[in-house]
Amino acid sequence: MNSMQQAVDLWIKQYGIRYFNEMTNTLILVEEVGELARHISRTYGEQSYKNFPDQDKSQEMIREELADIQFVLCCLANQMQIDLDAAMQESLSKKTKRDKDRHSKNPKLLA
Repeated sequence: MNSMQQAVDLWIKQYGIRYFNEMTNTLILVEEVGELARHISRTYGEQSYKNFPDQDKSQEMIREELADIQFVLCCLANQMQIDLDAAMQESLSKKTKRDKDRHSKNPKLLA
């Protein structure tokens, strides 16, 4: 994650002039998540595309949206001085403590 955050920061400084403010980036993040949701609903859900792209094209669009989301997350983390590596390690630790036995005992997941 640190290398990704550094790459985004370099790109912003080289091509983006400056970071958008936090509110703008948050709204862009929501927009990108909506675009991802649209592609997933049409690829794996019951809706379909108007022009029916093939599975490879559909996966490519999902891949692009995931990357767009990562980019904006890195922007937000950078401008708020959040180390995503450290934050992810803390999150995994919290989830491990809270959920280490939870899912293995869930009959809905064992069916």
